Formats: sequence, structure tokens, C-alpha cells
Amino acid sequence: MKTVLKFAVVAALTLTSAAGAFAQEFTKGTVKKLDNGAKKVTLIHEELKDLGMPAMTMVFQVGDDALLTKLKEGAKVQFVAERVNGKLTVTQVK
Repeated sequence: MKTVLKFAVVAALTLTSAAGAFAQEFTKGTVKKLDNGAKKVTLIHEELKDLGMPAMTMVFQVGDDALLTKLKEGAKVQFVAERVNGKLTVTQVK
């Protein structure tokens, strides 16, 4: 019985570690410009480690209309950017 319990604990820890490896990292940025019609945002951002990009100012697509409502020019945000259909896209904002 103890062996089964140890195996279950090791399996659970392994799954938790694997899931954590895929967690997306939020990056700090400042909204410089919004283009609601084109669903684009210009962000002054820190290094995008997940994408291997240095800190800079750049334009991103916005993946979801609901995210646009969270963005205001001049606002400090934390965001996740991913390549979606070959375009850099903001997929999460907090």
C-alpha cells in the first residue's frame, strides 16, 4: 500500500512540474497606442523571454475584443504575447 501511495505522489508531482513548464510568463509593458478598429496595440515592453525578444516598442495584434477593453493608452499592464498564425498577438492581459 505504501508503494502505491509513493507512486501516486511522485506521479502527481511530475504532472504538476510538467504543467508548470508550459505556464506562460507575463511581461510588463505600457500601452503607447491603441487601434481598436484594427485590433492592434503598441506596447513599450520589457524583454519577451518566451519569444526571445529584447525590450522595445512594438505593435501587437490583440487576440480577443474583450482584451481591448482592458487596454487604455498610458496604462501599465502585464501581458502574454504569442505567435498566432505567424503574427505576434497579445493573448492575456492583467
